[in-house]
Amino acid sequence: MKYIAVLGHGTVGSGVTELFIKNRTSIERKAGMELDIKYILDIRDFPDHPLADRFTKDFEKIVNDPEVAVVVEVIGGLNPSYSYVKRCLENGKSVVTSNKELVATHGAELLKLAKDNNLNFLFEASVGGGIPIIRPLSQCLSANELFEIAGILNGTTNYILTKMITDGISFETALANAQELGYAERNPSADVDGADSCRKICILASLAFGHHIYPDKVYTEGIRNISLKDVEAAKSFGGVIKLIAAASRLENGKVQIFVAPCILNKVSQLSHVDDVFNAILVKGDAIGDVIFYGRGAGKMPTASAVVADVIDAVKHISARKMLYWSDAIEGSVEDFDKFQTSYYVRCLRNEKTAKLVASVFGSVNYIEGYGDAELSFITPLSTEGELKAKCEQLKAEGIDVYSTIRVIDL
Repeated sequence: MKYIAVLGHGTVGSGVTELFIKNRTSIERKAGMELDIKYILDIRDFPDHPLADRFTKDFEKIVNDPEVAVVVEVIGGLNPSYSYVKRCLENGKSVVTSNKELVATHGAELLKLAKDNNLNFLFEASVGGGIPIIRPLSQCLSANELFEIAGILNGTTNYILTKMITDGISFETALANAQELGYAERNPSADVDGADSCRKICILASLAFGHHIYPDKVYTEGIRNISLKDVEAAKSFGGVIKLIAAASRLENGKVQIFVAPCILNKVSQLSHVDDVFNAILVKGDAIGDVIFYGRGAGKMPTASAVVADVIDAVKHISARKMLYWSDAIEGSVEDFDKFQTSYYVRCLRNEKTAKLVASVFGSVNYIEGYGDAELSFITPLSTEGELKAKCEQLKAEGIDVYSTIRVIDL
């Protein structure tokens, strides 16, 4: 018999206990042993829960119980999750988590602690929810040199952009709809400002490239400033706007990594990923392109990934899985101002705009449709730094720049 403790009984935690109770027989068969949940940590009481007698408010009881082999952390955030997970690893307990902020911030440290104690720190649910991605990267694709990972990693923002594209509604209206349906939190900042996608791409890049990449090193831009005019302009030349998180290994050995709205051509497989679905494109030297697709969040999909990690953890007691990356390497992240692509630009139109655009940007492809008030165009290839400087030149001449969006090939 191996005992499990679950820290947190919110959306994911309740899904974990529900799934364990429902599928216990098959879970034990796949684990090759009897399993039971001994503790569920929460500050609230759940007197009607089938495991009501397992609830506790005392973390010390869990961390000091030698019978607990695996601890599931689904509290979220960094405090107290970080200290709880660290103490569990220090006290001989493998840990499974869905906490993307924890892994993106402290992954290298916690993986080393697990390694030093011959334990496992597993986090399949931290990136794709129910979409398998951590295990395929670390095991199935381990023979490959991975050189690029890119995708739509946040279902809330993808839902909002999809509604703007298909229903022609504003960002504000689409966000309100997402909140009504429970796809967006009351405070949606982590989603719409890109922090959630940033944490996820940091985890994937750290795993793919072997060293920790911290969120504060990643250029991150959300979707608050995307307007219906931008959506329609992209549509007019066969494109769609998606919030893309991407990381690639450059020839100089550095990692180029960002989160930002991008215009994708409709031939891209990612351009057809709609509503709350996520998709992750992985490029390797042997496998070529592989796409992982599905619901990236939700109670039961995420619980599914968590419980699968629990099975993996109990099957590898005193036999570590080789899931690991080293701490950050100074200077390993490329300056985002060097990122190069074409850009969509929307700006004020007056009698001197066209002449100034030609002078500053050279030959551009104009997009019609905004009458006399605005001008939109696609630039030639340019670096991020060059684009900023050129937009500042326009602004210095009294030409307001309303929107710039990267046009990329994936």
